[in-house]
Amino acid sequence: MKVALAQLSYIPGDIAYNSGKILTAIEEARRQGADLVVFSELAVTGYPPLDLLRRSDIIDSSMAAIREIATHCNEIAAIVGGPSPNTGDYGKELHNSAFFLHKGKIKAVVNKTLLPNYDIFDEERYFKAGDTFRPVELNGQKIAVTICEDIWYGQPFGDKGPRRLYSMAPLDEIMKEHPSFIINIAANPFAHNRISVREEVFIRNTRKYMVPLISVNQTGGYSELIFDGSSVLIDSDGTIIDRLGFCTEEVRTVEIPSPGTDRNSLSFPAPLPGDMTGLIHQALVTGLRDFFVKGGIKRAIIGLSGGIDSAVVTALAAEALGPENTLALLMPSVYSSEHSVSDSVKMADKIGMPYHIVSIEDARQTVEKTLQPFFAGKEPGVTLENIQARLRAVLLMAFANEFGYMLLNTSNKSEAAVGYGTLYGDMAGGLSVIGDLYKSEVYQLAREINSHAEIIPPAIISKPPSAELKPDQLDTDSLPPYSLLDPVLYRHIDLEWSADRIIADGFDKELVEEILRLVRTSEFKRKQTPPVLRVSSKAFGTGRRIPIIATRH
Repeated sequence: MKVALAQLSYIPGDIAYNSGKILTAIEEARRQGADLVVFSELAVTGYPPLDLLRRSDIIDSSMAAIREIATHCNEIAAIVGGPSPNTGDYGKELHNSAFFLHKGKIKAVVNKTLLPNYDIFDEERYFKAGDTFRPVELNGQKIAVTICEDIWYGQPFGDKGPRRLYSMAPLDEIMKEHPSFIINIAANPFAHNRISVREEVFIRNTRKYMVPLISVNQTGGYSELIFDGSSVLIDSDGTIIDRLGFCTEEVRTVEIPSPGTDRNSLSFPAPLPGDMTGLIHQALVTGLRDFFVKGGIKRAIIGLSGGIDSAVVTALAAEALGPENTLALLMPSVYSSEHSVSDSVKMADKIGMPYHIVSIEDARQTVEKTLQPFFAGKEPGVTLENIQARLRAVLLMAFANEFGYMLLNTSNKSEAAVGYGTLYGDMAGGLSVIGDLYKSEVYQLAREINSHAEIIPPAIISKPPSAELKPDQLDTDSLPPYSLLDPVLYRHIDLEWSADRIIADGFDKELVEEILRLVRTSEFKRKQTPPVLRVSSKAFGTGRRIPIIATRH
């Protein structure tokens, strides 16, 4: 059987746009000679539609679109994801469904059984779990249709040993009907530490049930989420025969291998890279571009300081949006080093992007003079440092308001974790581009960007990090070196380790306790920051829910 994998990028809640793309893909699949075309989970609404699922007009439009799409499935069949009404007597009003369309009609509806309720997923809020396990039939072959989590039953949850999330495995039931192959429609967001795990799950299922598997994943940016696509065809022995592009839209027809297929006639895709920095680069560009394009936003503004964080964000923005749509504001004060300005100018000129130099020095002196009667006798401290950061935000937002830019935030995950940033200052912005990258990862990304062409001046990468808010300031005046800070933060935030476990792993007790104290007391800041483009499985935001006032342990 020839199956077209339709890996597309959708707009949440835009039923007309999404269904139009689906119809175009059906025509392309038909042109390619496919018997069946497969789309991703909740393709008609985009995933996740969140509380748009509460709106009856969205559900009515979605069902109408499915019926219309079915009329285009005569010589070709389709599997399309969308919400469907729960017609039973109890439970949530909707199912997360896969519609099997053939001969102009909806031939079958398969409802998702395992509803994830962790990380960024909240499907139990909207959907009732399915409880029927039957394959669909096409051209004399039975097909096991599953939806995303339904094939993740065998995956241990986190590092908690053999515990499973679910008490049953949908595939164990549906395989009793002896289907020829498995189709899994999915909406798996990119996480650099999970993408290889995903393929391992697919491979384990093919080997367990000894049938081929196709997974079709959504692609493109969606608010803070980035869907990488990477849809696959895997043979019954676990061999990856084909993989679609990373973070790209594509309709590709593959042929389900039959027993005894000559492997010499096949060209296999390259394995996933061991170093994910290149994929992180692509993902951030995709997420940034789609955030703007799908939101109808044209141009971005960035405070370019001469530091590594703003340089990386500027490079990503210029790549995603075009340098002509990215404005840099250089805002020196008396504490700014000469090379910070010259390095920034050099980078802007190299990219070919517009920039302005707008000093905050007069404004800083005016504010300090205004406050002097009230602050008399006080030593200059963090208050006056924060004033500088907030003055820069005032200028950036003035340009944004006046000329229609969106401000991009340049904070990294290390800074956000320990509160090393100024609310309403350098933590301002409409989107946090590198907020899911630790400082050490920002340096890796900078080097990866420059491996294609030298965009970021080497001096920016090599100099010690500094906020330049007081004379001769370095980040290490306030924080441990990032070589110590980042490993502790990764264990605590990404791996969810306790202080005792981190200390037992060889880290200094006082260091660990101080870092975790900073993480705990900075939660109120993170609640007020922009959405963070997610490239790990533990980004700050919806996937990590911590009380502002929490235990000291």
